[in-house]
Amino acid sequence: MGAASVGMLLGGCAGGGTVGSGGSGSSGSSATDAAAAAGGYPVTLDNCGTSVTVAAAPERIVTIKSSTTELLLALGLGDRIVGSAFLDGPLPASLAAAGTGLNVVSDFVPGQEAVLALAPDFIYGGWESNFSADGVGERAQLEGLGIGSYVSPAACKGDGYMPDPLTFDSVFAEITQAGAIFGRADAADELVKTQEKALATLVPTGTKTTALWYSSGTDSPYVGAGIGSPEMIMQAAGLTNVFADIHDTWTSVGWESVIAANPSVIVLVDATWNTAASKIATLEANPATQELDAVKNQRYIVLPFAATEAGIRNVEAAGSTIDQLTVLDKQKTK
Repeated sequence: MGAASVGMLLGGCAGGGTVGSGGSGSSGSSATDAAAAAGGYPVTLDNCGTSVTVAAAPERIVTIKSSTTELLLALGLGDRIVGSAFLDGPLPASLAAAGTGLNVVSDFVPGQEAVLALAPDFIYGGWESNFSADGVGERAQLEGLGIGSYVSPAACKGDGYMPDPLTFDSVFAEITQAGAIFGRADAADELVKTQEKALATLVPTGTKTTALWYSSGTDSPYVGAGIGSPEMIMQAAGLTNVFADIHDTWTSVGWESVIAANPSVIVLVDATWNTAASKIATLEANPATQELDAVKNQRYIVLPFAATEAGIRNVEAAGSTIDQLTVLDKQKTK
């Protein structure tokens, strides 16, 4: 299945189960799963080490990061989002209609004053660091104000909470939890099923292709390591991550390590603050990296930043990687 078909499946769930364990650090919760199955409240779960109890479906939600915003839009909750912030790029075409009129309050993490002005009853953050004194406020403080909070479990950093490694089951488990929290258990179950179907129909490349996941950085490249979403996406596409042996999600490395690895392809994360084009310019201007096989042959795969952090676009990102690699391999054989 190609990336376009995956995107259509994703968008088809915006109108409206229980998945397997994600392994060590899985975000699954028996209490949450039971609530999801019953469609009832209260929902109680342990989220990144914080106990969360939701007595009723939140009605005024603030989302931080693209991954959280896109998931709620896919669950048909756009009318309950009173504000979004720190979006990593434009919405995918499959969610553009659902996101019409989205109130984007900040390009970065908003301050607590701006958030409180929206009178939210719940904040859904993509990173734990979103909830700080310099950000939207600490979670205990927000709870005292009657505002619930939830962090994407894929971003948990504490021992026993950080997915190790992140798996698609971990991503799907978050969809199920969000469905229970926000009163969209049926829509979440349908979304998980479509994602599982799309993942199952991907056909990874049959070649042993080594790859560098280049996220950002010039002096020291920030690359995909062995236990996060870059590794998960590359595995699904059939790529061999040259830094898979580093036990981290992302990491900084020296250019000498990249040169020694000499990857066959380079996955470039396209972000507004560090575009794929700027990374290509860096690679092609450096006398050392100019000699990399992938650079000499311009074997680049480009993925939008918003599709590369754990979320509902990861299957689509894997499909796009396969499609782009197929094109590159055909060019190589000409």
